[in-house]
Amino acid sequence: MEAYDIPDLIEGYAQGYFLMADEKGELGWYTSKKRALIPLDARFRYPKSLRRVLNQNRFSVAVNQDFFAVCEGCADRETSWISPQLKQIYWRLHQAGWAHSFETWQEDRLAGGILGIVIGGAFIGESMFYRIPDGSKVAMVKLVEHLRDRGFVLFDAQMQNPHLARFGAYLVKDEEYQPLLEKALFRHCEFGF
Repeated sequence: MEAYDIPDLIEGYAQGYFLMADEKGELGWYTSKKRALIPLDARFRYPKSLRRVLNQNRFSVAVNQDFFAVCEGCADRETSWISPQLKQIYWRLHQAGWAHSFETWQEDRLAGGILGIVIGGAFIGESMFYRIPDGSKVAMVKLVEHLRDRGFVLFDAQMQNPHLARFGAYLVKDEEYQPLLEKALFRHCEFGF
């Protein structure tokens, strides 16, 4: 099992790579010729049906209240690229102040969450999950508001999918992504409340 130390991990993410486990559970660094970004400006949108849910204030939000449970929730799928080794790496990054969870709660029950790495003004989204319907969607809307309020300049979702497209996620080529990432790395932003 290859050892990953914190400085090497942060250097990898800062260069635009991300960790994933293959179907055998072996970790490797990956990159993409096109990156999915969540807009932090007026291009961000969400389904109209979600407005009603947001107006009902059914969920409260928290940062890092139960990081490990969010990590477990993100990995709890039939096929997951978050291996036990990668969960340990996320935990170490969390303890070192780099990995964070943005969570929605319904009273004392974790409703959903988004797991990500924060470097400067970049939030690199690793995964999201929900246990209560709309929990992760509300987390997405509230996370974008949170990042805007703190001056973040990049929300990297890594890979596009139809769910992210509903929030306005768009693709950029690597030659567009790298300057955005570099700009974000030099911005000092506090993620927590």
